[in-house]
Amino acid sequence: MDLIRIIAAVILPPLGVFLQVGFGKHFWLNILLTLLGYIPGIVHAVWIIARTPEERRV
Repeated sequence: MDLIRIIAAVILPPLGVFLQVGFGKHFWLNILLTLLGYIPGIVHAVWIIARTPEERRV
């Protein structure tokens, strides 16, 4: 399932974060980063997907 989230994060970074943690502070931060620059949004999304423990996932 992480592979699908990472692919979603590369195509549309906020989608990958949403699938991982839902509508939280990381989602809104990722939208801001994506608007400021596509690459920072991707890096943040992949970082959130890789670092979020299994019990915190939506």
